[in-house]
Amino acid sequence: MTSSALLPRHIAVMIIALIACSFAGNHVAARIAFDHDTGLLMAMLCRSGVTMLALIALVMWRRESLRLTPQTWAWQLLLGLLIAIQSFCIYSAVARIPVALALLVVNLSPILLAILTWALGGPRPTRRASLLMGLILFGLVLVLDLPSRLANPGTIDASWIEGVLFSITTAAIFACALWVTDHRLARMPGAVRSMLTLAVVFIASAIAGAAGLVPGGMSLPSALAGWIALGCLVVLYGTAFSALFILVTRLDIARNAPVMNMEPVAGLLFGWLILDQLLGGIQVIGGLIVICGIVMLAYKRTA
Repeated sequence: MTSSALLPRHIAVMIIALIACSFAGNHVAARIAFDHDTGLLMAMLCRSGVTMLALIALVMWRRESLRLTPQTWAWQLLLGLLIAIQSFCIYSAVARIPVALALLVVNLSPILLAILTWALGGPRPTRRASLLMGLILFGLVLVLDLPSRLANPGTIDASWIEGVLFSITTAAIFACALWVTDHRLARMPGAVRSMLTLAVVFIASAIAGAAGLVPGGMSLPSALAGWIALGCLVVLYGTAFSALFILVTRLDIARNAPVMNMEPVAGLLFGWLILDQLLGGIQVIGGLIVICGIVMLAYKRTA
C-alpha cells in the first residue's frame, strides 16, 4: 500500500495507543471476572468466539481466499494451539499477581524471540541488542522486587511463584508464535491468519472445557460485577484485535509498533485505579527500564 494511504502519524499513534490500552483493560476486566468465579476457559471461549465472528465478517467482506497448502494448514494449527496456551497462561497469571507485573514479565518475549531466531539459524543478536536485553533483564529483576523478596522469603508465596511462572511461560509461548508467524505464515493475509488462529483457540477451549481438564474452567460469574467484567473483557479484546487488523495497513506498524509497549503502562495505571494494585517505587523504576529497553529494541529492529 502506498504511503498516501497511511494515516497521519499522530492519528496512527493515537489509535495504536488506544488499542494497547484496550488490551490492558481486557486483562484488568479478566481479573475482576476471575475474582467473581468466572472460569478461565469460559473467558477464553467468549473472547475468542466473539472476536472470531468479527474477523469472519471481515474476511467475507474482503473476499479473502481460504485455500491453503497442507503444510500451511499444519503451521496454522500449531499457531492456534500456541495462542490458546498463551491465552490460558496470561489469564492464569493475572488471576494470581498484579496485572502490570504480569504484563511486564511478558515483555521477555522479544528477548526470547531473538534467541529462538538465532538458535534456528537466524542472525545473531548484535552487541547493542545484547546489551539492551541485559538491561531489560535487570529491569525485570527490579520489577519482581527479587532482592527484597530473597531477603524476606516469607513474602514469596505459592500464588506469586505461580503467577510469575505463568507470565514467563506466556512470554516463551508468544515468542514461538511470533516466530511461526514471521517465518512460516508471513504470506497469509493477516485477517485470515488471525481468524483461523482464534477458531483454533475457540475449539481448543471448548474441548478442554467439555473434557473438564481445568477445574472450574467453564464456571459462570457468580455476581453481576463478574458478568459486567466478562462483557467488558470481550468488548475490549474484540474491538482492539479487530481494529488492529482492519487498520494495520494504514498504521505504519513498522514505524509505530513501539507504541504498543504502552500496554503494561496502561495496565499499571488501570490496576491502580480500578483494582487498587500498587507496585513499589523500585518496581515502577524497573518497569520503566523494561519498557525503555523494549522500545529501543523495537526501533532498532524497524529502522
